Amino acid sequence: QSCLSRQQLLAAIRQMQQLLKGQETRFSEGLRAVRSRLSTIHASLAKAAPELPAASCPALQAPADGRKFGTKYLVDHEVHFACDPGFQLLGSSTRMCQANGSWTGQEPRCAEISECSSSPCQNGGTCLEGLKHFKCLCPPQWTGTTCQYQAQTAPPAWGVTDDPAFSRQPRCAQIAQTQQCSCDPGFHMSGTASNGICQDLNECEVYQQEGGPRLCAHACVNIPGSFRCSCPVGYVLLGDGKSCEDIDECSLSQDNCTSGSTCINVGGGFQCVTPQCPPAAGNVSYVKTSAFQCERNPCPMESRSCHQAPKTISFHYLSLPSKLQTPAPLFRMATAAAPGRPGPDSLRFGIAGGNNRGHFVVQRSDRHTGELLLVQSLQGPRTIHVDVDMAEYLDRVFQTKHLSKITLFVSAYEF
Repeated sequence: QSCLSRQQLLAAIRQMQQLLKGQETRFSEGLRAVRSRLSTIHASLAKAAPELPAASCPALQAPADGRKFGTKYLVDHEVHFACDPGFQLLGSSTRMCQANGSWTGQEPRCAEISECSSSPCQNGGTCLEGLKHFKCLCPPQWTGTTCQYQAQTAPPAWGVTDDPAFSRQPRCAQIAQTQQCSCDPGFHMSGTASNGICQDLNECEVYQQEGGPRLCAHACVNIPGSFRCSCPVGYVLLGDGKSCEDIDECSLSQDNCTSGSTCINVGGGFQCVTPQCPPAAGNVSYVKTSAFQCERNPCPMESRSCHQAPKTISFHYLSLPSKLQTPAPLFRMATAAAPGRPGPDSLRFGIAGGNNRGHFVVQRSDRHTGELLLVQSLQGPRTIHVDVDMAEYLDRVFQTKHLSKITLFVSAYEF
């Protein structure tokens, strides 16, 4: 009996195992079916409604000391950045809005340009900072823009005067068992490290040799540790410390013109002028109507030569700097109709005389105005005369002519 019940129990256990195995198979098949169904639904949904990208990115600001170009922050739009003069851009100069709502690249910032920050001067050279450039002051045995070459004979290019104010002892300190010495601004170390002396840097010569920015509009004067600018006689130094401005002796009553003449301010001084009408010739005579104008006396009806002579002669004085950039407009002539009399319907302008006529042209600037242009630069100091006439025509018939006698005082300087 016990043997039978044991066999029955084993049979029941096998039956239960087969049942569980069948259940397990059906469960696995069910899971696979569910997973497949979910994948199908996911694929159809993704195909029907693609994932919407972010519509825009957060606003961007211009970096300090810089500018931003671009105001749209939508996907695929770009924003550009630039720095003000004297600053360099660190980070990304262009950033694009991505589909995920973030910008490409790094946040830009503008850092002040320091040409000396990269320590360009080799072999113990001292770096001098300038605007967008640097200058290396080399020890005596080295030469080159970055002190990269060994000099054969290397006296410094800048002169050192015997005046004791132009040399001084360096400031030295003991740092980690070595002596470190330095010079005041405007001085450079000369000699060996153990026996060095600080000598004045002649900024006037250094910057003149390098062809760098012009320190002074006129003359540079070296002083211990620095420099100063000076101006020629007749000019005053402006507040920027480098530019020169002409002194107007006439308005300041610093001239010595007599009562019959007029003071004209010119670059670096003044001129006393006394315009004279031309002497009478035949039927043509003039009378002075103001300090700078003559008018022709009435002509006899039959005198053609009198009618052809200028009706008015005016005198003009201009002060010009040397080497003025051309083309430069200098003078204008215009006509105006007298009340009750029809004005001319055409004008003709021309250069009637003077020295150096090839430096000028006359052109019409509008219907009633002509303009004298300087087309070839003038180097001073010199005085140039040019006569310009303007003829009036009515129905193609000559009416009258006006003459302008222009005197140009060209300065010796370019300011």
